[in-house]
Amino acid sequence: MKEKIMAKATELFLKLGFKSITMDDIAGEMCISKKTIYKYFCNKEVLIEESTEVMHKEVHQSIDAIVQQDFNAIQENFEIRKMFKEMFNAGDTSPMYQLKKHYPEIYNKLVDREVNECNTVFKQNIEKGIREGLYRSDIPQDTYVKFYYTLVFEINGNTISEKEAQQLELEALEYHIRAMATLAGIIELEKQLENHSII
Repeated sequence: MKEKIMAKATELFLKLGFKSITMDDIAGEMCISKKTIYKYFCNKEVLIEESTEVMHKEVHQSIDAIVQQDFNAIQENFEIRKMFKEMFNAGDTSPMYQLKKHYPEIYNKLVDREVNECNTVFKQNIEKGIREGLYRSDIPQDTYVKFYYTLVFEINGNTISEKEAQQLELEALEYHIRAMATLAGIIELEKQLENHSII
């Protein structure tokens, strides 16, 4: 029951916002009493915190699954972006923006966890791109990793519209790859941007 409540809460939070969804809404959607929810979660903040932890795990399992498919480094970045777009396409308002505005402590915890994961994923992607000849070998990898995740978190935490956040993320990804790409990398980037525009 706890997992079912979290799954429904997560769906509603992403669709309608962390602030606007109440425990009554979740209970009504599930046809259970509010008392049942409080049996597992003493308040809404605890439910949000546990839901964001589950989301974090799901996101990184999806990223791992994409990495396992062995795309080239540039396509891998676009596949990860596509996964985020599909996962967070439910609502008008950016979930990260809402979380930062209404539940800053939970947001900061989530960002701390994300930074650790992103460091690993982004660095592995850069190393892969260098091996494949798509990224230049002379780039300061740790600096570029930090630049990119700072951009992405800045966009998500400060852009109200989810659609606008996704467009800015695409532009940040292009900016990130162009800064690192070899000539072969630029050709692959242009190909991915063309494919992406029809998704």
